[in-house]
Amino acid sequence: MTPLIILISIIAYFVVLFTVSHLASRQTDNDGFFTGNRKAPWPIVAIATMGAAISGVTFISVPGMVAAKGYSYLQMVLGFIAGYWIIAFVLVPLFYRRNLISIYGYLGERFGLNSYRTGAWFFFISKMLGASVRFFVVCIVIQALVCDPWGIPFSVNVAVTVSLVWLYTFRGGVKSLIWTDTLKSLCLILSVALCIYFIADNLDMPVTGIADAIGSHHSSKIFFFEDPAAGTYFWKQFIAGIFMAIALNGLDQDMMQRNLACSDFRNCRKNMITSGIMQFFVIALFLMLGTLLVIYIDNTPGLDIPEKSDEIFGLVVSHPSLPVITGVLFITGLVAAAYSAAGSALVSLTTSFTVDILDGTGMEDTRLAHMRSRVHIAMAVTMGCVIILFHILNEDDAISAVYTLASYTYGPILGLFAFGMFSRRSVNDRMVPVICIAAPVICYVIKHTLGKAYGYEMSFELIILNAVITCAGLALMSTKHTEATESIQAR
Repeated sequence: MTPLIILISIIAYFVVLFTVSHLASRQTDNDGFFTGNRKAPWPIVAIATMGAAISGVTFISVPGMVAAKGYSYLQMVLGFIAGYWIIAFVLVPLFYRRNLISIYGYLGERFGLNSYRTGAWFFFISKMLGASVRFFVVCIVIQALVCDPWGIPFSVNVAVTVSLVWLYTFRGGVKSLIWTDTLKSLCLILSVALCIYFIADNLDMPVTGIADAIGSHHSSKIFFFEDPAAGTYFWKQFIAGIFMAIALNGLDQDMMQRNLACSDFRNCRKNMITSGIMQFFVIALFLMLGTLLVIYIDNTPGLDIPEKSDEIFGLVVSHPSLPVITGVLFITGLVAAAYSAAGSALVSLTTSFTVDILDGTGMEDTRLAHMRSRVHIAMAVTMGCVIILFHILNEDDAISAVYTLASYTYGPILGLFAFGMFSRRSVNDRMVPVICIAAPVICYVIKHTLGKAYGYEMSFELIILNAVITCAGLALMSTKHTEATESIQAR
């Protein structure tokens, strides 16, 4: 597959993407940018939400991870579904009742300005780092397949790709993201399904025999109950999945901004539950593809499992024994996943920074629109710089890096919301930033102490520990609720 074919595939996808974005973003005002005017049909939002949870990291890392970890990731995805139910029946009614543009406004109502800003800053750092890691993976692939053969520096690659993301989101915001995410979801499912077909065909495997071949392969093991100390242990993965879903979806402005575009909380609830179930089957499709990739490598002379599992998918689809269409499907799916996720992050970062940190809600529309535009540019530039920094420093595999970062940065947000919703005590608002910074530091020390002293591999349950420490710190700094606090909670 030549760099020219890859470039043509990317351009073709962008023509479709910009067309959808343009049609969706016509006559978009500030409310349309931030909330989609709360008129989006819930089935479309469900498809978009499912696709939004799948990034370029998922596209590359999930098929590759089966070589070492089997289908253990599905244990966490089952936890995601349980987490979506909690979001649907606990958080969604709360956010709709308060008619929030930014979900972190709840922290301001419940605790005070410092808590509100702390939640917003933790989201900003979390989303900027997480989105940059996800987009970094795609930039690396494009660099290897297109830019390096043509002598284009990595910095130019990043500048162009981030500029394209900024270009298709700067007008429509959430209103256009819902429709472009729907396009992305359809592209992902189609590309993975067709890759499975072409790889199986190359292996002389009939369509009716694909399920049997995958089911009988050693990499298709789903449940791991043997070793509680291992990172793949079922209950660690499942319980962590519940809290990870709540933190990364229910308490993430990026995901909830899209969900809150539904007309009311009942439609939003349907969207959340449906998207969680769809995500399970789509992730299962990725893992099935991963098993076929391993079988293909085992049956192809000269091919070996690479040291980095993230390289397995690209290694196979670029092999000359497969048709060119397989590589085109890989690039199309990867670009669809990555650019949509980056665009979504860019819009949510712009919304949170404008509304939460710069307090833009009280401005008149024209001034707010100008500020929003400037913040949008600043967020794109910052994202580009972070991606280049990751390129210099990165040594970890991408999917682990994303969830490890989330465990440290979303834990305090989860703790803040949990304490606010399940306790009626007042908190010393000035101490909240200190508590939320201290909690991840304590978690880091505990994780490394357990690993070195007892050989215990702390996995993504780290986010639960982080939230518990945050809640404990808030409890220590709290007092009995006042009448003022009671009136706020009653609203």
